[in-house]
Amino acid sequence: MLDLVNTVAWRLGGPERVEALKNFSDVVEWCVESGLISTDEAAALLERASRDDVRAEREREQVIEARERAYGTLFGNDPEAAAGLASMYRAAIATADLVHTGDRWQWQDRDVDLSLPRNRIVRGLVALTQRDGLDRLHQCEDAKCGWVYLDTSPRRNRRWCNTKDCGDRNRARAYYARQKAKSHQA
Repeated sequence: MLDLVNTVAWRLGGPERVEALKNFSDVVEWCVESGLISTDEAAALLERASRDDVRAEREREQVIEARERAYGTLFGNDPEAAAGLASMYRAAIATADLVHTGDRWQWQDRDVDLSLPRNRIVRGLVALTQRDGLDRLHQCEDAKCGWVYLDTSPRRNRRWCNTKDCGDRNRARAYYARQKAKSHQA
């Protein structure tokens, strides 16, 4: 589910912000890649979406809304975002049954309709908010990036999503700022 939160690039970059979930098929593709839906379910969803593009777009928007509510809950400690996510969760579980499969219980959706990706995503996002280890949840310290990750470093001191990208850029920026300050002092 953290990968879903990262489906927006340059989250903190204002006009540079780039949405990866541009249409309903992007949502479906993300769900297949994440193992939330099967390829058969994906085919059925894309076929249904082709017949109701307005509803498919509404579903995409609701997935983004769920993502942003999870982000606000986890990184903004926002009670309003948490309440909104909880409301979406109640709607998501209302469309499924809790069934015993193998050695565990899990949600089983009653229908494969356009809300299926959103419902599975919302259930996953709520599960993310309840997991252990959220004290290791961190956001890239780059001023524009905003990607999120679990800091699994031994000292829990990771600062950037990727040391070769945001890390190098920020270290170079700091170096040039120090050099500029030295040249003004001289």
